[in-house]
Amino acid sequence: MEQTLSCLHPNPGWDDALTISPPSPSQTSATDMVGKHCILELYGCDQRKLNDEAFLRATITMAAKRAGATLLNLTTHRFEPQGVTGLALLAESHISIHTWPENGYAAVDVFTCGDHTMPESACEHLRQQLGAASHAMRSFLRETPSAVAEAERTPCGHAG
Repeated sequence: MEQTLSCLHPNPGWDDALTISPPSPSQTSATDMVGKHCILELYGCDQRKLNDEAFLRATITMAAKRAGATLLNLTTHRFEPQGVTGLALLAESHISIHTWPENGYAAVDVFTCGDHTMPESACEHLRQQLGAASHAMRSFLRETPSAVAEAERTPCGHAG
């Protein structure tokens, strides 16, 4: 049976009764920066490198080191006839890459928690190693809203 997006629960593990309402101004003040998230678009990359799973594994591993992050696990998958997806699980969060060799394009996501990591360094390493002719990067801070930081939270289905 083919699975479609409409049959997937938008928030796995959440009670159906849970409703999300827009935060009030008092809930949007941040108490702590939890990390930095970088979204990187790489254009005009070396098509052979974008399709080389072993090369990408080594490059992602070094990108994690350049970021000052701890690599916990790395999984990759090479598609036929082309393309690779990779996901590095970091103690600090993750690095992901999705490649389209036929277009010389790679989409990269680097999220690291803590103030000791440098996700921009991971992005720069990936940009250089893939030989991108051009790139675009957006980065933003992930912050803990005070309402979340101060609230007592329990998993669904568990009494508090």
